[in-house]
Amino acid sequence: MRLLIGVPKESAPGERRVAVVPELVPKLAQAGLDVALERGAGAAAGFPDAAFAEKGARIEAEVFEAADVLLKVQPPTAQEVARIREGATLIGLLQPYSSLEEIRGLAARRVSAFAMELMPRISRAQAMDVLSAMSTVAGYKGVLLAAARLPKFFPLLMTAAGTVSPARVFVIGAGVAGLQAIGTARRLGAVVEAYDTRPAVKEQVESLGAKFVELPLETKDAEDKGGYAKAQSEEFLRRQREFMARCVAEADAVITTALVPGQKAPVLISEEMVKGMRPGSVVVDLAAEAGGNCALTEPGRDVEKNGVAILGPLNLPSSVPFHASQMYARCVAKFLLHLVRDGKIHLDLEDELTRGPLLTREGEVVHEAVRSRLAAAGDRRG
Repeated sequence: MRLLIGVPKESAPGERRVAVVPELVPKLAQAGLDVALERGAGAAAGFPDAAFAEKGARIEAEVFEAADVLLKVQPPTAQEVARIREGATLIGLLQPYSSLEEIRGLAARRVSAFAMELMPRISRAQAMDVLSAMSTVAGYKGVLLAAARLPKFFPLLMTAAGTVSPARVFVIGAGVAGLQAIGTARRLGAVVEAYDTRPAVKEQVESLGAKFVELPLETKDAEDKGGYAKAQSEEFLRRQREFMARCVAEADAVITTALVPGQKAPVLISEEMVKGMRPGSVVVDLAAEAGGNCALTEPGRDVEKNGVAILGPLNLPSSVPFHASQMYARCVAKFLLHLVRDGKIHLDLEDELTRGPLLTREGEVVHEAVRSRLAAAGDRRG
């Protein structure tokens, strides 16, 4: 029998993405996989049921219990975990460091669960790098939010009413989200400065037409083996805030993107730094879901402090659901096809691509870092 790929409608509040798009159904079929979509699963992203049906997908009222492989965007709820068929495979953004009870439930149901955010950052995995894909969306949309909120134009304008100076944008963090924010702000005509603890990104920042801000700080250990920024000491962060205060004060819009995987976001903008900004300025905190890079950020809310708007958007990729779904689904499909051999799921645990994102298998939590988190949480409960 052919493997059945189930794509449920996302149940998380505000989630509009879908884990498979119509263009991928024929590719999965060629690999011996059938696709069953829960009715309306792609509608919010701009992909109606008819578009999937035309490509050969089945439209069902329920997919959890029948699917051999479930593809999701958000992690399943406890109620959804209970509906997954025992021994099935699950692939999605599973929030492995926070959805601990759900992970226990997946192990109990002997589900082979893969968390796409744990994908190793190696060249073979680039086409499966969901975090980079979604960061691209977040960086783009973050700048649009800043431009919409700022009471100024972004570009230089020469008008009959006189010359309008361009907005000044300061981007903190030059990972994928930061680089996309820089590029978007430049395309809108802003003057852009950017800072990152990793000196190696200077060339990328400057290639986008922005000025790279260099601070007199020791940063040789700022990057981990995977290319992510490493957590820094509180003393380092304090000195960093002191040096960055000028850049923040001169900016009309500040976009913060600094995240450390599995940890609370570092606070890079203090309340005092916000007080030093001009009234009408905007801070868009793309790290709001991890607590925020600004001390005054309220995740999920737009607030105003001392005349400065501080935006703490959550799940920005869901606000661009059509292209975010396309990008997400392509990454997931690439990974799924990596696991499939002769129409069956084959787990080669010697392969870093398979082993890296694997959370649970055969009744056990197999990811070492997540297992440690679960043990620590158990100790606290005890």
